[in-house]
Amino acid sequence: MSYADKLFKETCREILEHGTDTKGELVRPHWEDGTPAYTIKKFGVVNRYDLRKEFPAITLRRIALKSAMDEVLWIYQKKSNNIHDLNSHVWDSWADENGSIGTCYGDVIRRKFLYKGEETDQMDYVLRQLKENPFSRRIMTNMYQFEYLHSGGLDPCCYSMTYNVTAPRTEDADQRLVLNAVLNQRSQDMLAANGWNVCQYAILLMMVAQVNDMVPGELVHVIADAHIYDRHVPMIQELLEREEHPAPKVSLNPDVKDFYQFTTKDLIVENYVTGEQIKHIPVAV
Repeated sequence: MSYADKLFKETCREILEHGTDTKGELVRPHWEDGTPAYTIKKFGVVNRYDLRKEFPAITLRRIALKSAMDEVLWIYQKKSNNIHDLNSHVWDSWADENGSIGTCYGDVIRRKFLYKGEETDQMDYVLRQLKENPFSRRIMTNMYQFEYLHSGGLDPCCYSMTYNVTAPRTEDADQRLVLNAVLNQRSQDMLAANGWNVCQYAILLMMVAQVNDMVPGELVHVIADAHIYDRHVPMIQELLEREEHPAPKVSLNPDVKDFYQFTTKDLIVENYVTGEQIKHIPVAV
């Protein structure tokens, strides 16, 4: 079975069996009908995925991997905050009449700052540091910038990615340097977004590793508030009973050596066997 299936089921069971309920509390999210969107939540979830072993896609239901890649390219490669630059409609609820989600996500990544007397942005800084000083412990992006929150469509959920390079283990067949990352997330909707977020940041790690001639290693996913919405509980319970399948083989076009040249056509997905998709998932806003 997919290791991602195992962690997903363990996390959801832990939330349902040992989490705390926000019902009756003052909460910000609501459903389309105006009803408060309550959750069962667990504080401080940490999941580790080793990309050297398998790609962390759940098989209980299908994750649209190319769409997940498209979104991560939208943020970190295109550095856009306009939904018209994105092929999916995930962000439509947070966009204005011009398609902008304001000063968040790609808008923050592209903002310039001075580094050693030169202007750069967060993603270019990461790429440069990995080439010039790969064992630095200061290689990260951080989209949670307080000065821009008031004019952003929403506060970023996945907000920081810290990259860390390690030497290969003696037993590793590939003796290149290993690129690992810690993904920090303040809030995680387990049904609508957990599988999606894990896959898209695994793909980001793979792309950054490839253009630096490194091996993608561990992705450590740190979630402050992992939750299941009240209207999602029956769907989660159904997923917990579903059959699990082996993880798919996911790779990138090896000819791409420049991060800014990747497209979704460069994502190669093989043997992705999954359960039926769950349709019409209500999304709290």
